[in-house]
Amino acid sequence: MGLMDYLRTQFLEIIQWEDDSRDTLSWRFPDQDKEIKNGAQLIVRESQAAQFVHLGQFADTFGPGKHTLATQNIPILSTILGWKFGFESPFKCDVYYVNTRLFTGNKWGTSNPVMLRDPDFGIVRARAFGTYDFKVVDVPVFLREVAGTDHHFRLDEFQDTMRSRLVSAFTEALAASRIPVLDVASRHGEVGGALLPVLNPVLRQRYGLELASFIIENVSVPPEVEQAIDKRSSMAAIGNLNDYVKLQMAEGIAKGDGGGGPGGQVTQFAMGMALANQMLQQSGGILAQATQPAAPNPPPTPPPLPANPLPSSGSAPLPELLAPADAAQVLGVAEADILQALSDGSLKGKKIGSAWRITRAAIDEFLRS
Repeated sequence: MGLMDYLRTQFLEIIQWEDDSRDTLSWRFPDQDKEIKNGAQLIVRESQAAQFVHLGQFADTFGPGKHTLATQNIPILSTILGWKFGFESPFKCDVYYVNTRLFTGNKWGTSNPVMLRDPDFGIVRARAFGTYDFKVVDVPVFLREVAGTDHHFRLDEFQDTMRSRLVSAFTEALAASRIPVLDVASRHGEVGGALLPVLNPVLRQRYGLELASFIIENVSVPPEVEQAIDKRSSMAAIGNLNDYVKLQMAEGIAKGDGGGGPGGQVTQFAMGMALANQMLQQSGGILAQATQPAAPNPPPTPPPLPANPLPSSGSAPLPELLAPADAAQVLGVAEADILQALSDGSLKGKKIGSAWRITRAAIDEFLRS
């Protein structure tokens, strides 16, 4: 071997990366302590970028194509090395190849619930997960902040490194956009697209990355928030609360339990209020008059009731439903007698909660018996 052949083996004349993998993000060219010949050929294929690093300092970046490594073509490296114009000399430098293609179908998710300030629920804890597509757009920033000096940086390492960082950026973007959690949960595609303009500037500046798509597959909230959402949906489906109370009252009467199920006391209270309002409307305000403040001078004692207390055909009709006190006044007896008759069944009535209600037909039947 001649001297020239020996020297040729000590210099790198062609630098290239024939990538046959689908999961490599960056790869350092193995120089084996060889120096790069001034005038060597650098081959960069499509979806690749080559970054020169000299003594830990970033130098020139090359895109796709065939490049001649001469002093006039590597201005940053020439400045770092301090070459004089026209001085030809081999140099030592690390060459990192970075894959700039689009990496698709990468998964992301929150390992723990994140705290969000929601306009509907106040402060709420939420979990989310989905997929994203990304590519490297700033090679020096990516190598400095993500890949580091790893000689072969793979996609699985990237996912472990970036999962928490991406979730942090997602949380900040969601908080800045002020999108309600309900909208995030119901419009995944729209929200993911709306977050891209917020996420990409942060990712590009911090990590040299850009998201082509950010898909939210699911957003979940704590069980208590889900229950509140279900209750809100139920109230929206009910619509008219008066009709709903009537429906509950009818179902309780049909079951014969007096509305004793869940929420039965509330239903009974609503039923009593509805019946009271109906009695007020039908009796011409008897109960309303009873609640009026007493006059300064008491009214004269009413005349005694006739032998037959039922109204004649020409008088005002009785209301459809009577309280025990009203029935006692109509029949001319004490209220205790009415309650006793209701208890032994001789007078038919309906007990709603702790109150009795008697129909006019029941009083007619009682008198005929």
